[in-house]
Amino acid sequence: MAERLLHLHVNGRRHTLAAHDGSTLLEALREGLQLTGTKQGCDGGECGACTVLVDDQPRLACITLAASVEDRRIETIEALAAQGRLSALQRAFHEKLGTQCGFCTPGMVMAAEALLRREAHPDEAQIREALAGNLCRCTGYVKIVESVQAAAEARP
Repeated sequence: MAERLLHLHVNGRRHTLAAHDGSTLLEALREGLQLTGTKQGCDGGECGACTVLVDDQPRLACITLAASVEDRRIETIEALAAQGRLSALQRAFHEKLGTQCGFCTPGMVMAAEALLRREAHPDEAQIREALAGNLCRCTGYVKIVESVQAAAEARP
């Protein structure tokens, strides 16, 4: 398989890395850039553990070719914390017990972040719809929804 240089704009920084033509965004992030916060779950676009933002929209990194997002704005869970401090959404997940084992949490947080960027104060139905593509095997989603609600309530 042929390799090429990719130019990815990730978490506010421009990166150039060598990747195979068929490399996924998940592979580029985890293996090429050592950003391991984005999790590899099902590897088929079914669980949402690998959710990142591409131009503010949630995207499943495991089924997105890295070349297809070249020169677009990509954000991973690592981008949300600033100067070692959790974002309001990350803090709400921690305080409201929205994490269980934590494996799905990065994808949940990124899907919720996309929602809160477009709808500052979503209702429960909007939250559940935004998170519908993200599976959690540990919980009934109540604490996850409460976490997103708490983050939304904390916003001006």
